Amino acid sequence: MNKLLRAALERLSLYLPVVLMGLLALGTYWLVRNTPVFLPPEAQQPALHEPDYFLQNFSVKTFDASGNLRSEVFGAQARHYPDTDTLEIDRVRIRSFNQQGQLTSAVASRALTNSDASEVQLFGNAQVVREAMPDRSGQIQPRLEFRGEFLHAFLKTERLKSHRPVVLTRGSDQFSADALEFDNMDRVLRLHGRVHGVLVPVRAR
Repeated sequence: MNKLLRAALERLSLYLPVVLMGLLALGTYWLVRNTPVFLPPEAQQPALHEPDYFLQNFSVKTFDASGNLRSEVFGAQARHYPDTDTLEIDRVRIRSFNQQGQLTSAVASRALTNSDASEVQLFGNAQVVREAMPDRSGQIQPRLEFRGEFLHAFLKTERLKSHRPVVLTRGSDQFSADALEFDNMDRVLRLHGRVHGVLVPVRAR
């Protein structure tokens, strides 16, 4: 009996390493199968320049902190681009009021505005009009009208510029130039390139 037991133990000792290796392999396989896999973070895809919403025959108004109307934008159609937070508008009309409530209006075939419509680029048959208004001394400044295929208006700072030909009408006087910069607050007008002007003499009363 002892001989049989000793022989069984010797055989078991021969197969024990194989059994242990098998168990270890199974344990390793189970561990690999159940270990969570940490994937590298996906690279953020750049935002595409594609509209995320559309507007049809719309108007948008903005107000200041006191509830006064600052600007109103009308358009036949508009497309918002989230990557630049801009609004592209077809057949646009804009009315803007400064701190004194004085009106500036603009129309164009197409416009590109920032989120609060404080900066507007006008394309195609662009026109910006600043109505007659009193200056700091109380004297009435005549109506100003700007026309061109491109006008870039900064409504909060009351500036206008263009790198393309423009026509400026001030009261009865008219000027044309290849480019223009105008600062309404500082009353500074710069005309560049080929400049032509027609000044109508003021009739004595």
